[in-house]
Amino acid sequence: MNITLKKYGNSTVAVMPPMVLKALRLSAGQEMQLDTTPDGAIVMSKISKPKKYILEDLIAQCDASAPAPTDLTEWDGMKPVGNEVW
Repeated sequence: MNITLKKYGNSTVAVMPPMVLKALRLSAGQEMQLDTTPDGAIVMSKISKPKKYILEDLIAQCDASAPAPTDLTEWDGMKPVGNEVW
């Protein structure tokens, strides 16, 4: 399918036919991510909303019986070397 770039104010737009928008489930005003490949192809993808995390869900994924990381164990066992206040 060929499309024509058109001038719209200070911008240039690519007009997409309604059947393409429908097939891709896109609509006017939707934000998209635009990238290019080394060979000059244009890749346009939907921007996914960042996932909202809930503390209880994150804690539920933790294994309370897992051993502490080695570096944390070493850190906890170190003696003060300066003017630290404990």
